[in-house]
Amino acid sequence: MGQELIHRAGDQPTPLWATRVMIDHPGMVQAVHDDYFAAGASLATTNTYALHHDRFLKFGLDHRFLDFYEAALSEAEAARAKAARGLLAGSMGPLVASYRPETLPPHPEAVAKYAEVAAIMAPRVDLLIGETVASLDHARSLIEGAKQGAPDTPLWLSVTVEDRDGTLLRSGENLADLAPLLKGVDAVLANCSAPEAMDQAMPLLRSFGKPFGAYANGFQQITSDFLKDNATVDALSNRPELTPERYADFAMGWVGQGATLVGGCCETGPAHIAELARRLRAAGHPIR
Repeated sequence: MGQELIHRAGDQPTPLWATRVMIDHPGMVQAVHDDYFAAGASLATTNTYALHHDRFLKFGLDHRFLDFYEAALSEAEAARAKAARGLLAGSMGPLVASYRPETLPPHPEAVAKYAEVAAIMAPRVDLLIGETVASLDHARSLIEGAKQGAPDTPLWLSVTVEDRDGTLLRSGENLADLAPLLKGVDAVLANCSAPEAMDQAMPLLRSFGKPFGAYANGFQQITSDFLKDNATVDALSNRPELTPERYADFAMGWVGQGATLVGGCCETGPAHIAELARRLRAAGHPIR
């Protein structure tokens, strides 16, 4: 969603990522959802990844916190109504910054912030998804907060792993050590890492005994410039060789290892999802 919005808007990226788009280009979020549904997606992830107080306070926009949630949820709902099918997943991204586990607030503060956003989204989505979870502490805080704020809403947890070693979280901790934390989690995935790393993560995700899968990014690598305060996505570059066909090759490999939840993250557009849907159907897999 975020990268697709930036490409379509043509605006200079800011630290607010795709949030600013909902002010400057109302309706564009729905258009992106529309195109992914038309491509064959069965689940839309709300444009709420970066809707956190800490992001807004830096730019004097915290008074519009609930307005942004209303916009993101309404545009996702409209797209689903237009498609007449599909699930909505309420996205809960990292607090403060992505890929930087050292920026996670103290546990009580993080739990409270995740509980707040879970409670806002739960009445209007089919499930909550914690995305780009980079450490065990991050997982603990997000799971506890989600269950506190929305105890009856299904929760998926999606971790981000090292691009060169998919058995490790971005924090350097072992992915396998996530196992004891997964009580109350309905599915476990990996996202926003290189597709090659997802290949390595699959056996560990499978070992957790829950529905699992992955949605990889199309970045060449997460650069050091992106791991700075107030980073923008122009510090990253895409992989031109990661065509829809090549991406589908990777995803079908995950399916071959037992994954039942597959999709795309940053720099995977509707064409990638259309090819993946085509390949899944051709292999006889139902898309629900």
